Amino acid sequence: MNIKDRMSGNEAVACALRQINPDVMPAFPITPSTEIPQFMTTFAANGQIDTEFIPVESEHSSLSAALGAEAAGARTVTATSSCGLAFMWEILYVAASDRLPLALACVNRALTGPININCDHADSMGARDSGWIQLYAETNQEAYDNMVMAFRIAEHKDVRLPIMVCMDGFITSHAVMNIEVLDDESVKNFVGEYRPEDYLLNSERPMAVGPYAVSSYYMEAKRAQAEALRNVKRVALEVAREYEQISGRHYGLYEAYRMEDAEYAVVLIGSAAGTAKDAVDKLRAEGKRVGLIKIRFFRPLPAKEITEELRGVKAVAVMDRCEGFSDNGGPLGAELMSAMFTGGLDAYAVNYIYGIGGRDVKVESIETVFAALEEIRAAGGTEETYRYLDLRQ
Repeated sequence: MNIKDRMSGNEAVACALRQINPDVMPAFPITPSTEIPQFMTTFAANGQIDTEFIPVESEHSSLSAALGAEAAGARTVTATSSCGLAFMWEILYVAASDRLPLALACVNRALTGPININCDHADSMGARDSGWIQLYAETNQEAYDNMVMAFRIAEHKDVRLPIMVCMDGFITSHAVMNIEVLDDESVKNFVGEYRPEDYLLNSERPMAVGPYAVSSYYMEAKRAQAEALRNVKRVALEVAREYEQISGRHYGLYEAYRMEDAEYAVVLIGSAAGTAKDAVDKLRAEGKRVGLIKIRFFRPLPAKEITEELRGVKAVAVMDRCEGFSDNGGPLGAELMSAMFTGGLDAYAVNYIYGIGGRDVKVESIETVFAALEEIRAAGGTEETYRYLDLRQ
């Protein structure tokens, strides 16, 4: 049963976690994710959950404690942002290589420097190759729904990988929106109890977690990780279909918005998709055939599927909310434009860096992107395939 409410994104994620009632949550506060563990400690103090909350001395410690708890057989979650995620770097790789399906709520924030506490995707994008599943939200509703589905995806026997549930700092995390949450019993039944096959406290089946891998085995371990991540696409769609039955909300690996006959398209991640949809609607009303693809899963990236969605488009802008410092654009641009080339997509492509450090993205901003795509197509291409959007001169 859906219950109408209004919540910030942080509160929505905390609500989902209250309903899931994980066994353990180690956490260290950092803006703008601090509210999530704050809500959880309040729930624990009020007797609403029996989660073991562990206050630690740093973000490195919080993920280390989470890794230990998950390895012991406990369903575990933590939360962080920005430099906190960077401080976890070493343990991110350990959690993934040890195949521990813990969850991390990442409230996206720019990485220093210059010092900045506002939204961009530099933190989670920097961790894109650590082996974690990465799931992004456009709205508070999506942040809630993603968190409810997260453990079902990560804990699946064909996956068993950690999952990063991301949302835009302050834009999504602190803004209040009308959303619908499920009743507690529905979430409890949907997520189910955690029953790991192997865990350190299982005295009948001794095991090691994180052993040393000599050269004869390391490559096979990494290939197994890659296969597990590949399985996420199938598992995520299965979980989403089941979730739709109890929530009425449909989710895929990505969302195609007004792409049925689009000649020009933008591809992006996160909250700016809502602004871009408004721009698409406005331009559609003017007779322009434009569309949008919003990516939910960046890891694994549904590159082949998106390439097929873009087939027939004349020009596309791939938009990154972080800088890749490759002199060729951002990470999404590099990966998706490569897939478009490999897939033989006959479309002009340009990569935009936008909204970093919390720079506002307006409807008019996205309109200029579509106008640029028309100019590129009319000119038969452009040398400037790596651009900044709304840069102060």
